[in-house]
Amino acid sequence: QVQVVESGGGLVQTGGSLRLSCAASGRTFSIYAMGWFRQAPGKEREFVAAISRSGENTYYSDSVKGRFTISRDNAKNTVYLQMNSLKPEDTAVYYCAARPVLSVSVVLTASNEYDFWGQGTQVTVSS
Repeated sequence: QVQVVESGGGLVQTGGSLRLSCAASGRTFSIYAMGWFRQAPGKEREFVAAISRSGENTYYSDSVKGRFTISRDNAKNTVYLQMNSLKPEDTAVYYCAARPVLSVSVVLTASNEYDFWGQGTQVTVSS
């Protein structure tokens, strides 16, 4: 199994930026498709962004497309979420997720497709 730990959350004003990091343990990070999800109080967990094993393919929810960028560095066992032009509705706990897959190009967008989850990091955007 892989263990993932998120970091980089915090408090930022509307229009500001944050970069979240997800550090993974082990020596097989490159076999995992990775994703970011978020959950606000009283709301369902929702998909944010996903990236393939190779890093060549990405996918974003409509609510963040054009503002957020997901990337990965397999040599550092880390996936990132660069968040720009933040809005109050982006306020949530952000979770990193992983699933081992055979395909180097597939992206996974549903929470029930993922096997391993981090503890989450809080992002708060003030108005």
